[in-house]
Amino acid sequence: MTGKFISFEGTDGSGKTSVIKEVERYLKVAGYDVVTTREPGGVSISEQVRNVIHDTENKEMDPVCEALLYAASRRQHLVQKVIPLLKEGKIVLCDRYIDSSLAYQGYARGIGIEKVKEINEFAIDGIYPDLTLFINVRPEVGLQRIFEHQASHEINRLDEESIEFHKRTHEGYLILAKMYPDRIKDVEGERSIKEVANDCFKLIKGIL
Repeated sequence: MTGKFISFEGTDGSGKTSVIKEVERYLKVAGYDVVTTREPGGVSISEQVRNVIHDTENKEMDPVCEALLYAASRRQHLVQKVIPLLKEGKIVLCDRYIDSSLAYQGYARGIGIEKVKEINEFAIDGIYPDLTLFINVRPEVGLQRIFEHQASHEINRLDEESIEFHKRTHEGYLILAKMYPDRIKDVEGERSIKEVANDCFKLIKGIL
């Protein structure tokens, strides 16, 4: 595959979705062929799975079931959309990928990073991002952002988790950044969208 696969990660309210839009604009201005997508979702089947996972009524969902649903959604998105785009030589910017599952379900839910990694390695068949940008924002700041902008933010089942859960998720990301320093880059996220996007753009240019 001749394209480049770049994932963006962060706890809820990190601003990564807004950062991705800005980075996409920078890349297009620079002449690159770029496509943005998201997880869970990106294609019809995966979006349907997203609705099940994020439904605030599904409070009884088992953590392992949750992890498997994310992996299933990821598989469909990967084979139907991401891989074909990479084969066409495009730059794919993905809002979340495997590291979300490792941080949220593996670490914060307590299933275990290695166990969730095993589930997902079956799903992704060895396809990891060329670069992962972790938008590092303290959970307290992220949740405050979410509830200050409820009108424009999709409040989902994970948003409603306790602050302790979000702190564990953030800690999980920090652990992953240490585990995979060559792939995962920690980007200070408590700045303006433009400042964060500029740093992300510089890191992306380094692999193009």
